[in-house]
Amino acid sequence: MLKKLLKKTFVYTLYKKHKKQKIESRLKGKHIFENRKKGSKILVLILAGYKDFCKDVVFERIKTFVPKEADVCIVSSGLYSEALSNLAKQNDWSYISCKRNNVCAAINIGINEFQDAELIFKLDEDIFVTKNYFSELLDVYSRCQEKNSLYEPAFVAPLIPINGFAHAVVLKKLGLMEKYAELFEPVRIQAGPHRQIENNPEVAKFMWGEGGYVMHIDDLDRYVHDMKKSMITCPIKFSIGAILFGRNIWKDMNYFDPGKGNGMGADEVQICGYAMINSKPIVVSENTCVGHLSFGKQNKTMESYFLEHKDRFEIKK
Repeated sequence: MLKKLLKKTFVYTLYKKHKKQKIESRLKGKHIFENRKKGSKILVLILAGYKDFCKDVVFERIKTFVPKEADVCIVSSGLYSEALSNLAKQNDWSYISCKRNNVCAAINIGINEFQDAELIFKLDEDIFVTKNYFSELLDVYSRCQEKNSLYEPAFVAPLIPINGFAHAVVLKKLGLMEKYAELFEPVRIQAGPHRQIENNPEVAKFMWGEGGYVMHIDDLDRYVHDMKKSMITCPIKFSIGAILFGRNIWKDMNYFDPGKGNGMGADEVQICGYAMINSKPIVVSENTCVGHLSFGKQNKTMESYFLEHKDRFEIKK
């Protein structure tokens, strides 16, 4: 009996050790780290390297609006970009190039290199940040930490016009629900490739101002910022192109699991799944709005649209 018990304990110990090693392996991977970190508690991590056509506008916005005290790090998954390396150097930012092309691995490596960072802004390279993005999300996150808060979020996010959840909120605020339904389809809080907000390039153009219905993204950010302070919860999978989360959440979910392949979308599934399973809501600020260029099926058309209408994406003076 004692022999069986000892054997069982030994096997269980080996299992636990193997599991721990497997989780810790998620933080590893060959990479180049051009280190200019400040040791800030705030990290802005930008995944970039595959949409060079909008790089200048995207990073000009980040340069203009990012908190001065924050660490900024550009991360490239599966490539090394001289242009991004130089951009980082010019702005005193860090740059990481990961050998493996895997989004989850890239995020893990990026966060792990900044051990002092407790708050992580994760941005995709087709997100156009606005004046109030960083400050409003930090404010919402802070308010959620208060004792009387209803929410203990997995992450917080801004309103994003091209987003399965937030497009409905934006359309309602602008009084455009009927017009959108007339031009495209009934408004639903719903994500997925079957919805036109994610598959129709004409919808993406509409959200970027085509037809004169939706205002410039900087005007929209100002418009919602002037409204009464409000945060709402998202009841569906949220596209995580522009989010803020705590290091504690990343640790609690045992980091992102790279799995196989390039991991595209796996980070989103994992953190949204974590939110649901652990009863930690996705909290969206109604007082800031950022731009998202497009989803996959819209990308080709929207690349041309961007190049033809750069003024709709550049900072409005």
